[in-house]
Amino acid sequence: MSCLSPHVPDRRQPGCENLAWFEPSDGARVRVLAWTCDCLAIVYELCHAGGQGFIRRTLQNEDAPEIRETHRWPIPQARDIWAALLTGMAR
Repeated sequence: MSCLSPHVPDRRQPGCENLAWFEPSDGARVRVLAWTCDCLAIVYELCHAGGQGFIRRTLQNEDAPEIRETHRWPIPQARDIWAALLTGMAR
């Protein structure tokens, strides 16, 4: 069976940007625009809330998932960071 969603590369590219990860924000309605395949332990989602974009990272633990989010950016910038994540240029 092949995966339909993209995978984040195993290796970081030279010059990879390190993203800051924070506890999830509460309260805002979130719309997930894109996601990576859930066949791996870590799943990433490009999210939209309150006119801004951010990336959500979920570590699928056996006990309970560990969820973290980046800070919010204007949507075009969030899409650029998402593209960097998918190419190994951000992590």
